[in-house]
Amino acid sequence: MTTRRKFIRQAGFWTLSTGLVGLSACNNTTKSTEEESTGPAEEESPVSNLFFEISLAQWSLHRALKGGQLDNLDFAQKAKDFGINAVEYVNQFFADKAEDNTYLTEMKTRAADLGVQNLII
Repeated sequence: MTTRRKFIRQAGFWTLSTGLVGLSACNNTTKSTEEESTGPAEEESPVSNLFFEISLAQWSLHRALKGGQLDNLDFAQKAKDFGINAVEYVNQFFADKAEDNTYLTEMKTRAADLGVQNLII
């Protein structure tokens, strides 16, 4: 039989352990003294320090896409600019071109040339 006290203790344990897992998601980003004196070889993006990979969904930039500040074909480049190597497309941003093989091939080619993986449409 679970008592209220036991439940609260277990809930606290699971909350704490979940938080610790989240904290361990990032590598140690402190620089050694050698790195500070010579500087990094190239600038790293914030997401390059994660032990897992993330993808960028088009809906994250829906205002720029709907407003015309970002073209659908340039979405993979924008993800790469953020240091993200996988994208997820939202069909409403190119619904009129859903059966245009030339357009879809161009979208796929641009992503492949950048090393960006297309995950979901």
